[in-house]
Amino acid sequence: MAGKSKNPNIHGDVLAEANQSHATREHLFEAIENELGRPLVSFFTSFHWPVTVDDGDADIIQSILGNLDLKNGLALLINSPGGDGMAAERIINVCRSYSGTSEFWTIVAGKAKSAATMICMGSSKIWMAAPSELGPVDPQIIRVEDGEKKVFSAHSLVKSYDSLFRGATRTKGNLEPYVQQLAHFDAREIAKYRSYIDLSDDIAIKSLQTGMFSGAQKRDVERKIKVFLDPTAGTLAHGRPIYHDEAKSCGLSVEEIDVKSSLWRSLYELYVRTDRFVSRDAVKAVESRKEAFQVPL
Repeated sequence: MAGKSKNPNIHGDVLAEANQSHATREHLFEAIENELGRPLVSFFTSFHWPVTVDDGDADIIQSILGNLDLKNGLALLINSPGGDGMAAERIINVCRSYSGTSEFWTIVAGKAKSAATMICMGSSKIWMAAPSELGPVDPQIIRVEDGEKKVFSAHSLVKSYDSLFRGATRTKGNLEPYVQQLAHFDAREIAKYRSYIDLSDDIAIKSLQTGMFSGAQKRDVERKIKVFLDPTAGTLAHGRPIYHDEAKSCGLSVEEIDVKSSLWRSLYELYVRTDRFVSRDAVKAVESRKEAFQVPL
């Protein structure tokens, strides 16, 4: 099925071209499914266009999963810069519900960042090769400063505010430097940023507690995956990659794919072809071997 764009200027010939593009990838789905022994679904959102993982994606994925025989489990090939953490939580629930007692795997051939990393955390196993990238899940905040949009880590904003506030309450000298800098913050916004951080942490931790880290205490999970939650724990920047060896050292169930294997060759070709598609012809694509939901430009 081809997804209809919300853009009224998109014509049927564009959708037809999108379907034709999917047809060129069908043989790759078949090859990968034969190696994995289970159906494969790909979920790509563009790194090139301003589109993210959102709440409607769970419905799209569910509509495709409903037409698949998942008695042997599900493999989700995911490539995305991220988006809404609560949407990621919904997608995890959908994939777990449809795969049932069989395992739900995620596969990262390129980059699964932020909320896409959260989805991976909700699977029973993450398949990665040496070049595959996960990333921190700390929330990002868009602020307008001096008429320009800037992106900040919620952690950095909260910690900057807390540091200034502590300095102001402890100083016995001139308060003016602290007052001037604190004027750039709104205490109500800082409280909101704290809630964003708490929500992001909670989604990641609970997804692991009900999956890979079943039975583990919250504090233990938080300690193990600190590098994903807090940029000061190692990554220092939201976009910095977390590769398979570091993910595995955090206790995540990671299956390494040999870059010289036939499985990787098929996965990487599917990744390159689909990533090009959502960079040039569409902004989002959810596909199985026989079906495709695509959001054209």
